[in-house]
Amino acid sequence: MSRLRRSAVALVAIIPLLLSGCFLMGGESRTTSTPTGEKVDADLQPFYDQVVEWESCGDDFQCATATAPLDWDDPERESIELALIRLTTRGTPMGSLLVNPGGPGGSGVDFVRESWDYATTAQLRDNYDLVGFDPRGVGASSAVSCYDDPDTYTDYLYDITPGTPGSAEWLDAMDATMAEFGADCFEFTGELLGFVDTVSAARDLDLLRAILGDDKLNYLGSSYGTFLGATYADLYPQNTGRLVLDGAIDPASTDFEVTAMQAQGFESAMRAYLADCLTGADCPFTGTVESGMKEMGAIFARLEASPLRAEDGRLLGSQTMFTAVILPLYSADTWQYLTSLITDVKRGSAEIAFSLADLYNGREPDGTFADNSSEAFTAINCLDYPSTSTRETLPAEAAELAALAPVFGPQMSWGGTSCDAWPFEATRVRGPIAADGSAPILVVGTTNDPATPYAWSVALADQLQNGHLVSYDGEGHTAYNKSNQCIDDTVDAFFIDGTVPATDPLC
Repeated sequence: MSRLRRSAVALVAIIPLLLSGCFLMGGESRTTSTPTGEKVDADLQPFYDQVVEWESCGDDFQCATATAPLDWDDPERESIELALIRLTTRGTPMGSLLVNPGGPGGSGVDFVRESWDYATTAQLRDNYDLVGFDPRGVGASSAVSCYDDPDTYTDYLYDITPGTPGSAEWLDAMDATMAEFGADCFEFTGELLGFVDTVSAARDLDLLRAILGDDKLNYLGSSYGTFLGATYADLYPQNTGRLVLDGAIDPASTDFEVTAMQAQGFESAMRAYLADCLTGADCPFTGTVESGMKEMGAIFARLEASPLRAEDGRLLGSQTMFTAVILPLYSADTWQYLTSLITDVKRGSAEIAFSLADLYNGREPDGTFADNSSEAFTAINCLDYPSTSTRETLPAEAAELAALAPVFGPQMSWGGTSCDAWPFEATRVRGPIAADGSAPILVVGTTNDPATPYAWSVALADQLQNGHLVSYDGEGHTAYNKSNQCIDDTVDAFFIDGTVPATDPLC
């Protein structure tokens, strides 16, 4: 498991790849986008006046590249590229709908290309041009890069840290590893590494709105994408159109508060899995939910003390096992993978565990990496999350996590100082987002979402001056187009007709 992911927001756009299949129906072929022509500061005008040239990139997709300032405070310094993909509507377009799948580090280009029908309903597809984009630092845009040999990155992600977690030896090794990793990221990325923060990405989002020809931004953001969307609304409330933020992050939460809430979220999801699993014949657990939770904790402890060796030579310790366990907890539809994982590990095999951890980290069977999502995740979070932890506070924080989430809390402890050696300091002051003067914004929350707990959606909807909470009573990470008709109808009515629910529909 990545060192930073022990304490930061481990939100990835993986589950769609497990669940979705897509079909395409052709829309109108439009090869250019006409910018809005709005007036901005003179040094930004050339960026806002770009004409996007779309080219066919397979099936009915069109791809393009936009240019943005590296440093929005110094636009003449140098520029970066932003990758776009578009699936034009089958009808008359109401405008563009920009989609972000989360992460941070998730590729919107890949998400729309591979899983547009997981991202949106067919009804929404009939009304909007769907536009996926790779935020700065991610994927096919100007990207973060942290290695020249994938084996080096594999070692970073999977090597077992020497010493007992929390000991001086262990913390020193962690600090040294992160310092070396940060230096590598700076070497291979350059100055871009200091400009992949969410505020800069939100300013890119306004640029994309304008050059796509939309007076207002229509946006669907999931998971981390809710933080990006809320940040946009705070910076450009007058430019908000119809924004839906699904599976929200609370922008006011500290780094440690995020970790604590996620630990409890995954603990709750594990309990839900066990309650379901124990009713089946092939469940690797027996007894009660409580005994199952204790056994899960014992599995982590055994792997911490005596890792399992995989066929490729890698050692499965508790951190990598934790990565493997949480991935199928993102959705009840993937719980069967957790059953297979636990069964395999109890037989003394590490193969399924590494398969799931590799999927989480984007590692291919040949040892290369499919994308840079894991690298971007670390780089963006180190800029977005000012650390509230020190060496002195870590023991008390670990004890609190263990009390709040006895099974998962210990696996998410001791990482609060991970970004201390990062080449660039955090740039954002954490705090509530009100987006005063924005159009109505829907915030969708799932009551047992493990990765973005429901309380965060409640908090964000309360913070936003014009936020409206839409609750889904169920399991899993995010709800739109993957939960029930009530959620889908509410979101579609908002996007298509501008209908704002008078009260939370409690779907």
